[in-house]
Amino acid sequence: MKKIVLICGLISGFLLTAMMVVSTAMCYLNDDFKGNMVLGYASMVLAFALIFVGIKNYRDKHNNGVVSFGKAFRIGLSITLIASSMYVIVWLIDYYLFIPDFMDKYTAHVLREAQNDGISPADLSTKTQELQQYKEMYKNPLFVVLFTYLEVLPIGLLISLICALLLKKGNRSQVQPA
Repeated sequence: MKKIVLICGLISGFLLTAMMVVSTAMCYLNDDFKGNMVLGYASMVLAFALIFVGIKNYRDKHNNGVVSFGKAFRIGLSITLIASSMYVIVWLIDYYLFIPDFMDKYTAHVLREAQNDGISPADLSTKTQELQQYKEMYKNPLFVVLFTYLEVLPIGLLISLICALLLKKGNRSQVQPA
């Protein structure tokens, strides 16, 4: 099981981090680049599809076609934690070494988009204050880690839950006939 979790977690983490690095670079190189949230979440779902692969592989090849919901969820959770941790580590390296002005650029981008959308001056002021609070929190590495985990971890947990429900399969010899 450990080998399956490690392989699936590392591949999933690689896919997550590759997409994050590419999209961050595109945003940084092109001020007019509009990131696509749907594409971002779709890439996360694709990367976390390895949770399904890992649970199914364990169930069918290593556990005689049987896996409980709890065991399936633990496998999915382990894959999620490996992939999400890779994502966080790569973001920390990227942020602190290559793009330390990310929050300044992000704040300017969000405010420019809000102005283009015709937001009222009062709402723009509120948005500016909110973004300034985020910039202050982002000065603390603990908040950087927490915010980064919050981007990706919930999706992995949800997919782990769904896959555990879909792939759970009990031992047929223990099932009582009705």
